[in-house]
Amino acid sequence: MTRLFEPLQAGALHLANRIVMAPLTRNRSPGAIPGELTATYYRQRASAGLLVSEATAISPQGQGYADVPGLYGSEQLDGWKRVTEAVHAAGGTIVCQLWHVGRVSHTSLQPDGAAPVSASALQADAKTFLLDRGDGRPGFVPTSMPRALDAQELPQIVHAFAAAARNAVQTAGFDGVEIHGANGYLLEQFLKSGANQRTDDYGGGIENRARLLLEVTRAVADAVGADRTGIRLSPVTPANDIVDADPQPLYAYLARELAPLGLAYLHVIEGATGGPREVEGRPFDYAAFQAAYRNAGGRGAWIVNNGYDRALAEEAVASGRADAVAWGRAFIANPDLVERLRVGAPLNEPDRRSFYGGGAEGYTDYPTLAG
Repeated sequence: MTRLFEPLQAGALHLANRIVMAPLTRNRSPGAIPGELTATYYRQRASAGLLVSEATAISPQGQGYADVPGLYGSEQLDGWKRVTEAVHAAGGTIVCQLWHVGRVSHTSLQPDGAAPVSASALQADAKTFLLDRGDGRPGFVPTSMPRALDAQELPQIVHAFAAAARNAVQTAGFDGVEIHGANGYLLEQFLKSGANQRTDDYGGGIENRARLLLEVTRAVADAVGADRTGIRLSPVTPANDIVDADPQPLYAYLARELAPLGLAYLHVIEGATGGPREVEGRPFDYAAFQAAYRNAGGRGAWIVNNGYDRALAEEAVASGRADAVAWGRAFIANPDLVERLRVGAPLNEPDRRSFYGGGAEGYTDYPTLAG
């Protein structure tokens, strides 16, 4: 038995093992409401030490993809409550990932057809998923041109994150929340220089660009408890056309500011999300990032993600480089991934055609070792 299968306490979250299911957008929540099929999907994967839900919009403005769930309506919260009850009945622990996509959206998904919002009026060279891309079929289309958020609007963004966190924990029954500060969405659009051309208190230097992410994190921690709050970060991913001119000092600053908050965990994407672990032209020292956090007093669990197999995961946990390891696509095709890793069984291959949208096929019908 390796440490990968040992329990872990992350703040108030008890993980039965150190294998985490990463958040995975599946576009199967019509009306932004998770249904019974979603409850089945997460229950099937409840043997993970921690389930991180698919990214869930904090507000209608935060939506960016068709049929992704929300946390701002009573039917949505009722749907999520069925999910958390199913996971808890199966012995699992689940947190909800809080999401505002910012500029990675389309006018057809925004209230009253408005422009998406961002740190600056810079259109992302990225695509989003619509049920009707103009030809009556589902698929990916370019994102719309955003408008820059006015500084007076930012307290409402912070409030919406905190309200969504309370909804997730107090009403929907999640064990905690994970703030989505990665992959080119709103908080990273403020954080990284390539998407932020502001000249006010939320733009320019590192401290200003990190301000919104830190304000959100403090507000969410105040709302539900820091020991039930995690955050996901992606220092060098190019996802959704995001880049920073000098990420090492930026994330060192973040580490020092996050450390005193007492968060349950930091969830760090190493390299390009869903791609190579080393991004050409974007070197980054993850050990230095972790050291900055620990040296500043940070005690949250350190969860790593991207391109891990069992051997690499065992090495990361055994060496102390990580406390837990997150898998994404492997959990799509292997609801019993924990058991397969434990016994060294082969993994099912995921069907990419069914990743986004649809029904049970490619969602809840993957076989397990038990049959």
